[in-house]
Amino acid sequence: MTLDLVAELTAARVLAVIRGTDAAGAVAAGTALLEEGVRIVEVALTTPDATRAIEALRAAAPAGSLVGAGTVLTTADVADVAAAGAQFVVTPAVVESIGEAARRGLPVAAGALTPTEAYNAVRLGASAVKLFPASVGGPAYLKAVRDPFPDIPFVAVGGVGLADVPGYFRAGAIALGLGGPLVGDAASGGDLDALRGRARTYLAAVREAAGS
Repeated sequence: MTLDLVAELTAARVLAVIRGTDAAGAVAAGTALLEEGVRIVEVALTTPDATRAIEALRAAAPAGSLVGAGTVLTTADVADVAAAGAQFVVTPAVVESIGEAARRGLPVAAGALTPTEAYNAVRLGASAVKLFPASVGGPAYLKAVRDPFPDIPFVAVGGVGLADVPGYFRAGAIALGLGGPLVGDAASGGDLDALRGRARTYLAAVREAAGS
């Protein structure tokens, strides 16, 4: 059965984006986030040995958690992350990996910024659209893009600060993708205790803003 990524994102409300300088740091950060209650994490393929990190996080993830791959650009990338056990794929743009992942039954959150890109991403098989970088226009821009596409599920990603959380949910985001503002340098050997603190703070803000 194909994973219903939209339902999972809507329930979890947070997608953690892990981009580190080595696999060990990515695994440590991902493990800390999962232990703090973040249910969905992606490891960006710009992380060295990212597939190894995905495999390790899949093995350690609590029941009900999801581990995916980010910055998936090519059909070869899709094959690599599928072999590593990635449960979903995230792209930064409208790229060839979308159709290949959909063909394999791997749900995709595809990166798009403009209305045309959002439409094309869904046409190619994306389950959800990752509005990226969301910080370019903020919640008002998300609302404007959603107005003609009320049936497209949008995830706001890129520079989503703590103060922005309520606005994005009011604008209709089903979830928020949190990279730098949440993870910081934790995936590159930084302070994991500080990461855990940020995770608790973000999760509390999301629960309050999303009414869940």
